Amino acid sequence: MSKIYTSEQISCGHVDKICDQIADAIVTDCLEHDKNSRVAVECLIKNSTIIIAGEITSTHEPEYADLVFAVLDRIGIDKLGYDCIDVRGMITKQSADIAMGVDKGGAGDQGIMFGYATNETPELLPIPFAVATRFIRHLEELNCKMLLADAKAQVSYDYDSGRITTFLCSVQHREETSIDDVRSVIEPLMELTAAEYGLNTDFEKLVNPTGRFVIGGSKADCGVTGRKLACDTYGGIGRIGGGALSGKDPSKVDRSAAYMARKIAIDLVKAGYCDKCEVQIAYAIGKAEPVSLVVETFGTGKACSHFFQEYIRSNYDLTPNGIISYLHLLDVDYNAVSAGGHFGKPMLPWEMDDEDINVIYGTEE
Repeated sequence: MSKIYTSEQISCGHVDKICDQIADAIVTDCLEHDKNSRVAVECLIKNSTIIIAGEITSTHEPEYADLVFAVLDRIGIDKLGYDCIDVRGMITKQSADIAMGVDKGGAGDQGIMFGYATNETPELLPIPFAVATRFIRHLEELNCKMLLADAKAQVSYDYDSGRITTFLCSVQHREETSIDDVRSVIEPLMELTAAEYGLNTDFEKLVNPTGRFVIGGSKADCGVTGRKLACDTYGGIGRIGGGALSGKDPSKVDRSAAYMARKIAIDLVKAGYCDKCEVQIAYAIGKAEPVSLVVETFGTGKACSHFFQEYIRSNYDLTPNGIISYLHLLDVDYNAVSAGGHFGKPMLPWEMDDEDINVIYGTEE
């Protein structure tokens, strides 16, 4: 039996991704005005109603409607099909019980976080996920008038033969557009993306398998923040923790420790200590030091497991404040990660070498 793995990526106009983008726009806005902001927000969309709920403690009061419309304009509100928008807010302050631990440098919640890296692609991401993600980016950049904002891509890759077996795209289109018209745009884009990775182009091509995708977005589905974690991370190949990344300030280790674990995995692969690496870090709420650290190299390690543990503990500060400082997480524009994945983008500090981090963000005193 061939070892075929499948990964998915979705467009910025997918209704769940719209929710992530709104939540991260709020996080970024709060941190820009108050670095001590505590933010944990969720967004829900159905039809033209957008509900923002959660906890924010900040000296800044976000203009929620303005942030929502900025996100929708960025996606292309003409392609989303909204006639009118009803924005509703349900926001309270962070629990004082949580704040007691966080304000002393402890983790904002308990949880397990994973970071993953593999030398299969320049992005250090799994091949099928990297291909699906780049395809979606190409599709968005194409800005084809007959296609709308809601889209998904799925790539199946045979690791034994090194070939793509199936490439799937479901993309919303205008009423008057035929399936043949959609295929004439999508199939060449599939081949282009595969060729950019030096892969075969004779795979099975599936474009809108039902034959029609006119009703999409929030009219077809309810969108919720944090519901596309595989698309946010490693396409379902590397393991992920239980918490969402978007909508949270970096005192929440769901976000910050996931970035740190990815950074460590990248560093170990780039240094040649392994070809593939997964780092797990676990925290207890209110405690600064992690309760566990595990490194898995899937048989590709060039050193013993004890070496990896000691290397990480000697070279990285894994406390929440240490991570925030090292990766400059109070200065990141989280609009850059709320669609298209949180990893594999070279302008993000957790994807950079230390020298580049210091050049771009400056060394803190």
